[in-house]
Amino acid sequence: MKKFIGICTLLLTITSCDKKAETAVEKPQVLELSTDYNSVFNQFTKQNDTLYIVNFWATWCQPCVEELPDFMKINSEFKSEKFKMILVSLDKAADFETKVKNYIKTNNISPDVYVLTDNKRMNEWIPKINKTWSGAIPATAIYKNGKQVFFTEGQISYNDLVKTINKFK
Repeated sequence: MKKFIGICTLLLTITSCDKKAETAVEKPQVLELSTDYNSVFNQFTKQNDTLYIVNFWATWCQPCVEELPDFMKINSEFKSEKFKMILVSLDKAADFETKVKNYIKTNNISPDVYVLTDNKRMNEWIPKINKTWSGAIPATAIYKNGKQVFFTEGQISYNDLVKTINKFK
């Protein structure tokens, strides 16, 4: 009887831990509202051998939110390497507390998230990301040693992003 009770207790503990793991939500390391593009750019143009994946997106952009689960999977797969994913939201500042924070929490977004609201200087900072970028989102850039090594405008598939990351790491 003692063994039976012990086994039942063990099973209940494992089940309880599994349920906690299922409901645990990772929080981004950084969640910041920024009105100056330079403060955001400084996060991924560092002179080091870390590979920075930078995705420009917004909660209102359907293709953006469609590709984010692939980005979360990639972030999880590469997080033990010299790799850092940064999500730059182009949502409005007024939506930061409500839409952006809720979206991040609901969708378990774990990379650093910067909400860039430097709209007055968009024509200045968009070409600094890439001269070919029209400003449409989603857009993804990869940086290493302070220099951009890859850029694409539009959705990128999981497989294409993994191949690209492996090419530059």
